[in-house]
Amino acid sequence: MGILDKIRGEFIDIIEWLDDSRDTIVWRFPRYENEIKMGAKLTVRESQAAVFVNEGQVADAYPPGMYTLQTQNMPILSTLKGWKYGFDSPFKAEVYFVSMRQFADQKWGTLNPVIVRDPEFGMVRLRAFGGYSLRVIDPPALLRELAGTDPQFRTEEVEEQIRGIIVGRLGTALASSGVPMLDLATQQDRIGDQLAVALSKELAPLGLQIPKFVIENISLPPEVEAAIDKRSQLGIVGNLDQYTQFQSAQAIEAAAHNEGGAGEGLGIGLGMALGQRAAGAGTAPQPQQPHYAPPQQQPQAPAVPPPLPQAEQWFLGANGQQLGPFDRAQLGRQVAGGTLRADTLVWRAGMAGWLPAQQVPEVAPLLASTPPPLPPQ
Repeated sequence: MGILDKIRGEFIDIIEWLDDSRDTIVWRFPRYENEIKMGAKLTVRESQAAVFVNEGQVADAYPPGMYTLQTQNMPILSTLKGWKYGFDSPFKAEVYFVSMRQFADQKWGTLNPVIVRDPEFGMVRLRAFGGYSLRVIDPPALLRELAGTDPQFRTEEVEEQIRGIIVGRLGTALASSGVPMLDLATQQDRIGDQLAVALSKELAPLGLQIPKFVIENISLPPEVEAAIDKRSQLGIVGNLDQYTQFQSAQAIEAAAHNEGGAGEGLGIGLGMALGQRAAGAGTAPQPQQPHYAPPQQQPQAPAVPPPLPQAEQWFLGANGQQLGPFDRAQLGRQVAGGTLRADTLVWRAGMAGWLPAQQVPEVAPLLASTPPPLPPQ
């Protein structure tokens, strides 16, 4: 190799970046100790930008295109170097390629729940996750604020910072949306668009933008989900009376497959309950009484006759005295003896008071064969 070839090899005459990664935002061209030859070719492809940095100071920036580096198209660097017009000597500068495409499928999520006030459930803790896309809109600002002299600045280096900003904005967005918790699923797109605008505004000084922000899911604490499930079950059941009948029918079917007296007793008891419910259909609901299975039959005791009925007990009022008690046969003997006459007062249990014997239907027939008293002489 001759001296001219060696000197020529120390100069850089082609500057370009072929990105073979999916997560590199900034890539520094590997200049090392070589110098960039005045008149070198700079190729900036679509979705790229090139930024020249001289002694730590951002100089010229180039959009997509092919450039021949000369003093006339490097105004800032020419000023910093103090070049005169037509000065074509090699120079040293750092070249950073910045990817301007969208970095999609970036993930975010809340490590801790966000507390919001819901009009129906009160204070509720929400968790959420989703995705977003990231794009560079100001390469010099990105180099100054974030990338610095990093030779390969990746998306993972800015993820944590963006995630913290997202979580900080999420609670405000949910609380200010005015959307009840049960309706958040229908408003996730609108809230996501609002967050994209707010996040882009906050990240603009860093040279970044959030073109798309997606809320994939908003989850609730287990106890709130359980309460919603209960409310949904009541809404599905509707008529509790019909639900009870349905449950009873299922229990009867299960009892029919269960052998033994317990299953039979349960089936009989539930069958009686359904029968009573069917008989009372169309009437006002009555308080339900607990139903029990009928007790097992006990051995019957030997049959005994009932006690004999007690005979009628009659009392007589004769000669200012109370006589008795007498049964019906004894009353007949009192008639024969002349003690019981038509005008004799009689009484038994159940009568309101004493009455002459001839006025009492039970005693009057006994007086038929008794002659009346003799007239006075």
